[in-house]
Amino acid sequence: MKLARRIHALLSVVSALSICGCAALQESVPDIFSDGSGGGALDEPTVIAGIKEALRVGTQSTVLSTSRLDGFLGNQLIRIVIPEEMRSMASTLRQVGLGAQVDELEVGMNRAAELAAAEARDIFWNAITGMTVSDAFGILNGGNTAATEYFRGRTSAALRERFHPIVQKKIDEVGLSRIYGRVADAYNNLPLAGTQRLVDLDEYVTDRALAGLFTVLASEEMKIRRDPAARTTDLLRKVFGR
Repeated sequence: MKLARRIHALLSVVSALSICGCAALQESVPDIFSDGSGGGALDEPTVIAGIKEALRVGTQSTVLSTSRLDGFLGNQLIRIVIPEEMRSMASTLRQVGLGAQVDELEVGMNRAAELAAAEARDIFWNAITGMTVSDAFGILNGGNTAATEYFRGRTSAALRERFHPIVQKKIDEVGLSRIYGRVADAYNNLPLAGTQRLVDLDEYVTDRALAGLFTVLASEEMKIRRDPAARTTDLLRKVFGR
């Protein structure tokens, strides 16, 4: 991006100034953020505000998309499927005509994720508020999913800590543990079926819900970077339209 190249040039100039204190170089600094079309300079506060605006827009869209009915269940990219450890059981139950119980379990996991996703906005926004200048420029200069990777790398532990009890509560609300117990009992009562090892649904749904949020967030981020129509505010158009 043109802007990324200008920022890289600015950083090089600032570095040179700190080493040699050359007054002549200072004269070149104010024009580096210029778009070269007479549109004025793009100062550091504007760049940082633009990054934060992009993250707010992206996270808002992500939360709205994933928290609606079928936000997870109807999205093949993030749909939560039966855990791998349970797939043999699920296959066996389908073969003996008990597939409806497996489907009920899968729907319940996705409903829990959808309900929990509605609570994610404030968690994301708190992370945006705490972003440093260095973080903002790193995101601007990074790849198409640099912001998503920032969230994943810097906030995953905090998100999990906040998200897990929400998922746990939602699992209780939709009666998922009861559904799971019924499915496991149905399997364990089959002749020669063996015993199904229980999976921690709280952990599993939390993992998959967070992964789904990051997947959708990455998609929203790429839209803002690549698609002018996704830059829905003047600030986004000013920062990302260069």
